[in-house]
Amino acid sequence: MADDTDGPPVVPIPERVDRRLRLGPFPSARDALKFLCYAAVGAVAVPLVDVPAGLSVVGAGLLATLYKPDGQAWDERALSLLRWKYRSRREERMTGAGRQSPLLRQGLVRLAGADWVAVVRTGGAPLAYLPPAELARRFELYRDLLRGSDGRLAFLATLASIRAAPFLPPADRSLAADRDARAGYSELVALLCRRRYGRRVYFVLGGGEGGPDALARLEGQVASLLERLSGLGLRPVRLKDRGLLEAARRLGWAGPGADA
Repeated sequence: MADDTDGPPVVPIPERVDRRLRLGPFPSARDALKFLCYAAVGAVAVPLVDVPAGLSVVGAGLLATLYKPDGQAWDERALSLLRWKYRSRREERMTGAGRQSPLLRQGLVRLAGADWVAVVRTGGAPLAYLPPAELARRFELYRDLLRGSDGRLAFLATLASIRAAPFLPPADRSLAADRDARAGYSELVALLCRRRYGRRVYFVLGGGEGGPDALARLEGQVASLLERLSGLGLRPVRLKDRGLLEAARRLGWAGPGADA
């Protein structure tokens, strides 16, 4: 008689260890704590306002902790909207100030110390699979780039979300039958790009205090930097106008329009 244990090996799958633990009706302990905060605010609102107001606050807290369409509660969506409104208003004010400056449109901004600077933005380049000779060549080019500066060069390396536009299919109204498939694919691409980041590097060149000679020297340094970065296989961009204002905000300069 054949043994019952004969057959292909079976490997049991263990339980997930990253699964969130529920706390009663709440998806997590954090949601339960959030509801307690809402309930406390509602309890304070009852003697100060009236009972319906307190119950409304408690109901809003219950809705925020138990109902999360697309994984985000209504209060989190409202907070994200307020942040976006604030950033938009701030960028509009900064852009409005910058459009009054011809030098800003040319790619120059002045800091508080009366120094004029220019900003060049570029991405990254994959180096892991390059042959040793090419790696050595690029190292020499990068070293020459640093040595070629007069000490008034700084850079910031950061991450930025990948733009989904280059990966989206072109709009074609003649294919109405594929509209749903196109919308689903666009949503998938947008989700993937939102969760992936690319390297973004800002090079800042300083030209000293204002003056025709200093500005001319700065323009020459920018042209040389663009050429050297292109030799490294990158695609550098000289930032101007609104792009320069956004880079100034990212670099932590207070109100780059300070004279720009």
